[in-house]
Amino acid sequence: MEARRRLALICSHLHPIATSGTSRFHENLKPKCCSGVSVSHGEKGNQGNDCIFCKIIRGESPALKLYEDDTCLCILDTNPLSHGHSLIIPKSHFSSLQATPPLVVGAMCSKIPFISSAVMKATGCDSFNLLVNTGTAAGQVIFHTHIHIIPRKARDCLWASESLRRCPLKLDQETSQLADRIREQLLFSDKSEDSKGHGSSLVAN
Repeated sequence: MEARRRLALICSHLHPIATSGTSRFHENLKPKCCSGVSVSHGEKGNQGNDCIFCKIIRGESPALKLYEDDTCLCILDTNPLSHGHSLIIPKSHFSSLQATPPLVVGAMCSKIPFISSAVMKATGCDSFNLLVNTGTAAGQVIFHTHIHIIPRKARDCLWASESLRRCPLKLDQETSQLADRIREQLLFSDKSEDSKGHGSSLVAN
């Protein structure tokens, strides 16, 4: 069962929806700007002309569009993990969440309450998972930033991990050192942003 769920996640972006010329449910999106950025080794083939999301944005591949504005669009996943599984995608090409500018991430996230509410009402769900896969080990398949909205119902048994027993955090020296390393990285990133002229509210304790 876990293998099938993994396969569904991996395949969810690989095949665009097949359409007929008369179908009123399949809408080709109007061409929009989808600028390319450099990508690391292993991500080639998913950028620019070969990226399925870029093709959808340019109107070269079909999709069921739910929402669109100047920065992002939302479509139904072509191989959903649940009924109403949707994707929020930026119109410019960024290979991962880390490569996506904060303003774009903010624009995408600002639509989550609005879109998720509509999806839940339409599907009769009262819960949803918000998911971002960043990197191959995390299950990212298409290297164009996207946010999953996955409607949930009680006892749908979608994630095997939900049945796993979680262990309490050990407040020992190793954990303390981990927290210190994370804070150091945050302070380093904060100083880098300050040097670029961006303000910050990060405070070290």
